[in-house]
Amino acid sequence: MITGSVLTLLSAVLMVWSGRNMLVPMMAPDQGSKTELDVETLADIFHQAFLLPFNTELIGGADEPIYRPANSQNERHRLCYRQDYLSSALHEIAHWCIAGPARLLREDFGYWYNPDGRNPEQQHIFEEAEVKPQALEWIFSVACGQLFSISVDNLERAAVDGSSFRQDVVNQAITWCGKDALPTRAGLFVSALSQCFGASKAGQTDALNPVHYQLSKLA
Repeated sequence: MITGSVLTLLSAVLMVWSGRNMLVPMMAPDQGSKTELDVETLADIFHQAFLLPFNTELIGGADEPIYRPANSQNERHRLCYRQDYLSSALHEIAHWCIAGPARLLREDFGYWYNPDGRNPEQQHIFEEAEVKPQALEWIFSVACGQLFSISVDNLERAAVDGSSFRQDVVNQAITWCGKDALPTRAGLFVSALSQCFGASKAGQTDALNPVHYQLSKLA
């Protein structure tokens, strides 16, 4: 739930953007963009919202995505995404926005990654854990005018027979379109993206319009 203090923080963040005169293209949120958003622009938005309040920086160029909490060698938490891939950055931000206080103190949020080639049981566990992050990544993508592709991340084996994963992601995205339904940091980031990329109408975030989240729209 987005509280009054969080909204105050967001207002301050947006005032900083105004002072910086950051120029970004305004895109129709339901169409995606033919030219992918520069991931450095995304990082700027993330840092304006979260670098100081949450002591967390977004870093590209990693061979594999990972979250590393602050330690004696690094005073900041580091959210690392793969190479310069926008989708990887959005996905890792989604995981970070969902993680609770205890998980934010553990490397990779305390999750153990089972690599590609999972059997059906392992794939089912993976899909259950990925419903919320992928639904949130989808909402972020709509907010900044980018296309979203769902991922089962298991190229060596077919998807689980009878899996409801795609529909579950749709349902979760629609649920999060409800008033104050998003996790706090996710709500902040959606509002920031929407403000920056023109996905706001009359003070409302169009990215939280359920019409965007339909099974037929999943790539």
